[in-house]
Amino acid sequence: MAEPVQTQPLLDDESLDILDEFLESDIVGPEALDIISAHGFMLALAIAPREVPSSLWLPELFQGQPSYESPQQEAEVVSLFEQMRANAIDALEHGVLPELLFELELGGADPVETPIGDWCAGFMEGVFMDEEAWFGTQEEAAAELLLPFMAISGVFDDEDPEIGELIADPIGAQRFVNQLPELLLDLYLLYRVPPESPKPSPRRKGSAAPGAAGIPRSKHAGNKGAGKGGNKNGGKGGGKKR
Repeated sequence: MAEPVQTQPLLDDESLDILDEFLESDIVGPEALDIISAHGFMLALAIAPREVPSSLWLPELFQGQPSYESPQQEAEVVSLFEQMRANAIDALEHGVLPELLFELELGGADPVETPIGDWCAGFMEGVFMDEEAWFGTQEEAAAELLLPFMAISGVFDDEDPEIGELIADPIGAQRFVNQLPELLLDLYLLYRVPPESPKPSPRRKGSAAPGAAGIPRSKHAGNKGAGKGGNKNGGKGGGKKR
């Protein structure tokens, strides 16, 4: 029997409630992401190949500047979102799957119209923050791993109807949904974990050793070598607050 997959919540319930109430309040505009979409958004930022500064992602998350009641409220809200991202990085770094805020069972429903669809739309909003980094050097692998997120989000339905057709069948839709948690870890490994360096070949008999063939050994001393080294068009709108 397969061992149960270990999951880790990104914030405790009290902190999630604080953010949920904030995003549902009139302090932010009606187009701000809701808590489900924001969770997906912050996970994408945690996985992103290069860091997106908060000065860019906060306006996208809130769709503008919130009318904070006090500097203390602003500091608390921003800190909780940053903690959500940091906790996601920590979990994925240790091979632990972030705990999602919804059940994965569709029950035959259209995934685009469920919280799963909102979460995927929020995740794709995070990808759109830096598409060049996500697709620049890993385009084929990224497209394959992101395909379930793209299909379930509904964001691409108008631009590419074929993507939406991938989840038209309830069995296929459920299969895509079931893949989401593991795909988070796969994407993190793709972007955040450097590939292993090839092991050096064993020296063969008669091969020249360093410093041989008249090359002074001191010439290379201290030079051991260097260290390790879709457009957003219309659609669902990234799980905006309803």
